[in-house]
Amino acid sequence: MENFRKVRSEEAPAGSGAEGGGAAPGPFADLAPGAVHMRVKEGSKIRNLLAFATASMAQPATRAIVFSGCGRATTKTVTCAEILKRRQAGLHQVTRLRYRSVREVWQSLPPGPAPSPAPAPAPAPGEPAASLSVLKNVPSLAILLSKDALDPRQPGYQPPNPDPGPSAAPIAPTSKRSRGDPAAGEGAAKRSHPAPGEGRAGRTA
Repeated sequence: MENFRKVRSEEAPAGSGAEGGGAAPGPFADLAPGAVHMRVKEGSKIRNLLAFATASMAQPATRAIVFSGCGRATTKTVTCAEILKRRQAGLHQVTRLRYRSVREVWQSLPPGPAPSPAPAPAPAPGEPAASLSVLKNVPSLAILLSKDALDPRQPGYQPPNPDPGPSAAPIAPTSKRSRGDPAAGEGAAKRSHPAPGEGRAGRTA
């Protein structure tokens, strides 16, 4: 592929929806009306995605949200879902993992000055450059977060995170002397020994 450059990638349609928000399609067919679908891409900014997702879930009419991404965007998809679960407690989660077909379109480069072992034939003037299509199967991840209770028997279900209990009372720091620190008896040992001049004065008296 030295003499080709990637022009574009075409993902197989898995439902409508645009990056940053849209309709709620995907592997979850029984979603509540008004659910939000967040399509996470490799170049998406987590800050922008979470700002839209947090504002959408703050509305009472929005009962569910779906984060979906494929390929290198799967890690960012998990990150968005975990951060939103920490910001809003009581969300039920269902995770779906599958594969999607991605078609990459490559176009031949014009011949360079340096000779190559197998140079690509240059297109004739006015003739379009040669293109190459590569079909790949990449992992795709979809995470559903719902305010309403979901069926716990379905695969990929995770219950809401338990609310953190009351924090324990802080433990008072113990003194170093109670821990048997060697420095604990250092002052007493110094006081038990007389000063350098006191012993001589006692013997001469």
